[in-house]
Amino acid sequence: MILEYILQLADDALIMGHRLSEWTGHGPILEQDIAITNTALDHLGRARSLYQYAAEIFNALPADKKTEVFNSVAINTTVQTGKAIDEDDLAFLRDVRDYRNMLLVEQPNNDWAYTIARSFYFDAFCYYYFGFLCQSSDATIAAIATKSLKETTYHLRWSSEWVIRLGDGTEESHKRMQHAINELWMYTGEMFVASSADSAIAQAGICPLPETVAAQWKNKVADILQEATLTLPTGTWMQQGGKTGVHSEHMGYLLAEMQFMQRTYPGMEW
Repeated sequence: MILEYILQLADDALIMGHRLSEWTGHGPILEQDIAITNTALDHLGRARSLYQYAAEIFNALPADKKTEVFNSVAINTTVQTGKAIDEDDLAFLRDVRDYRNMLLVEQPNNDWAYTIARSFYFDAFCYYYFGFLCQSSDATIAAIATKSLKETTYHLRWSSEWVIRLGDGTEESHKRMQHAINELWMYTGEMFVASSADSAIAQAGICPLPETVAAQWKNKVADILQEATLTLPTGTWMQQGGKTGVHSEHMGYLLAEMQFMQRTYPGMEW
């Protein structure tokens, strides 16, 4: 189960990083174009570290167990030849049902307010959750979390400032920010729903259940929205499925774009 758990964390970071990277060259002003690109790189860096760890775990599995892990024909073909896989294989050769990221991070950018709302919800979760992961009994997870927490602290400050700036700005920016906050709210509940991997890892004493940070997350979100003169959504019905490989229609299009080069030219290296 630790492999699936690591993939959850890695997939969240990879898909969020890819979504933010779509703003490169299209940011509202040059300074924020650079800021959001750097944030995307932070997420991708975290994803790479986690995928490297996941690859180590996968490669250590018995040969007869490896072909049971992924649906991907490309990865299973590699395994059958006796080759080890690496972080690039996990990022670019898995099929959509193999991904375990939450639905929130795969939602499209739409406009700047949507991007900020998605980042704000995710950054607040990562800030509190990675604080716990720094104390993980798994040394590799703890080390990655410690480095990531420094980056996530900045990410949360940046997205919070933009929520306030747009919410307490013009009539138009307020309307757009409130709309984005409302529309993405139904994807936030999945952050705190424990998957089978979450439960197994928590039971083993490696990492806490995600629901551990739910109260802190909601308090932080409420405080920032109040400062931004925005209304905290009250809906209780939540979308979920990403952690079990059931994704929204957006995920297939995202992977088609992200994986194009490696799928078209297998084994390509710079």
